[in-house]
Amino acid sequence: MTTEKSSIEEIRQRFDAEVDVYSNLATGQVATVDALLCLNLVAEVASVTTPHAKDLLDVGCGGGNYTLKLLQRLPNLNVTLVDLSQQMLDCAAGRVQPQTSGTVEAIHCDMRDLDLGQERFDVILASAVLHHLRTDEEWRSVFQKFHAALKPNGSLWIFDLIESPIPEIQAIHWRRYGEYLTSVGGESYRDELFARIIREDTPRSIVFQLDLLREVGFREVEILHKHSCYAAFGAVKC
Repeated sequence: MTTEKSSIEEIRQRFDAEVDVYSNLATGQVATVDALLCLNLVAEVASVTTPHAKDLLDVGCGGGNYTLKLLQRLPNLNVTLVDLSQQMLDCAAGRVQPQTSGTVEAIHCDMRDLDLGQERFDVILASAVLHHLRTDEEWRSVFQKFHAALKPNGSLWIFDLIESPIPEIQAIHWRRYGEYLTSVGGESYRDELFARIIREDTPRSIVFQLDLLREVGFREVEILHKHSCYAAFGAVKC
């Protein structure tokens, strides 16, 4: 059965109403599996692979958690925040600005429409955002932009919802994720999140994304953590 996906505007409106869900630095986004683990892991990996970093891009920044965590390790970065929701951007910018002496720029934009330019950033973070891309062409275009926008030796780190291309394995992941959501908020919470994923999201497998990272020019790719339907991974531009 084919389910019509939510429009960009519908997704924007939901995010506008849920800023608090995406701005808890102590827990991360609890609807995701191993949220706090991956929040800390991505920050640590970004800091050791790109210790020279001066310029950071956070795509789908939400409340700014990933930027704030990285600033604890690499202070005083120049930060560019991008989000579909103006309310999310306002929240993130307000939290990030006091934590850095660098510049903070907030861009209200769909990532598909971003003009990132060439070799502007040392680190790009993308947490729980890429699953909103729809077609393979959109995925390729965004990954190409990321690669082009990174300076030499820059790095890209992703934490996101993924799916298995093998239906039997995806069913196991879906069941286990459902058990996790039930433990967090009960069956109604689980059902609401599952319905939202079906309505809004188009995740791809981690293999698809790693292959695409190599295809657009990244030479070194790495899986940091994978648990059920979520994974942290990334790449370094040589």
